[in-house]
Amino acid sequence: MGTTKVRNMEEFAARVGISRPTVSKYFNDPESVRPSTRARIEKALERYDYRPNIFAVNQNRKLTKNVGIVVPYLADPFFAELARKAEQHCIAAGYRPTLFSAHGSRALENEILETLRAMKPAGVLLAPLGRGSDRAAIESFCRDVPTVLFDNAPADLGLAFVGSDNRQFAMLIVDYLCRTGEPPCFFEMKNPANPNANRRRLGYIQAMERFGQEPRVVQVEGEGWSFEEIGRRGGLKALAAGQFTTNTVLCSNDRLAIGFLTACYESKIQVGRDSGSRIRVAGQDDHPFSRYTCPPLTTIAQDYDAISRSAAEILFRAIEGAEKPRETLLFEGRLVMRDSA
Repeated sequence: MGTTKVRNMEEFAARVGISRPTVSKYFNDPESVRPSTRARIEKALERYDYRPNIFAVNQNRKLTKNVGIVVPYLADPFFAELARKAEQHCIAAGYRPTLFSAHGSRALENEILETLRAMKPAGVLLAPLGRGSDRAAIESFCRDVPTVLFDNAPADLGLAFVGSDNRQFAMLIVDYLCRTGEPPCFFEMKNPANPNANRRRLGYIQAMERFGQEPRVVQVEGEGWSFEEIGRRGGLKALAAGQFTTNTVLCSNDRLAIGFLTACYESKIQVGRDSGSRIRVAGQDDHPFSRYTCPPLTTIAQDYDAISRSAAEILFRAIEGAEKPRETLLFEGRLVMRDSA
């Protein structure tokens, strides 16, 4: 046996360069992993002074069907829908999901991660707050617990990232709006809570330049997750100040667009694509309420099912010991044409 002391299974797995679920699987049953993997682990055992805590291994074995699901703001129907589908995929695969919401709070998100550590789940599906997250806390958690991140994520953390191709969203909707009327202005929060907003702005700018149009970005003040009120309040000011130089407005997300539609109503500005309308409005996400606005909102639909299913399947494979390099899966959006644009 070597003289280098290793404190726990996480540290041993990191030194060997094999995922922690695979190492745990080996200690449960050496024959359950590939011969080449078994040889690497056994060679490392000769080098490092480590033997697993048998009680902990047995405890983990009893809890291998528990999966945590964490979203940043469950009151947002977008995240509620993603969480609902993720729960369904976990249940269908024989796992027991437990759902947590950070409610937009960094402190609560960190507390949830510590709660999950104590629960010793088989794995976690995590959609972080984004700009408000404690990156160091998430990085440490991903080292200790098999974690797949979805919707948005700091680079290179966890087993994988599964989300939407936000630049493709912008390219698709800008192309449609330019073909069917005046080119769009882009309406967004100055300090967005979700980093996907930054990718959408960049996608909008690139799309406008590609189509030979001048990008026009209108930013409004606002913090946190009250997107509808921020869109209404900021939209009223922007409309009154004449900040929109065309009659088409593309909002960073559907919740902001819902607030902007209210601003148009309060400003007595008719929204739509008929001859009597003064402005066209579009969003991004296909928020569950977007088809019920007045008028119904033109948008880009996220593939809720593909995102949640793929994230869950990657996690299940890791729990079962499959070895695979970290991957990133981005799903394209689908144009949904309604009466607002």
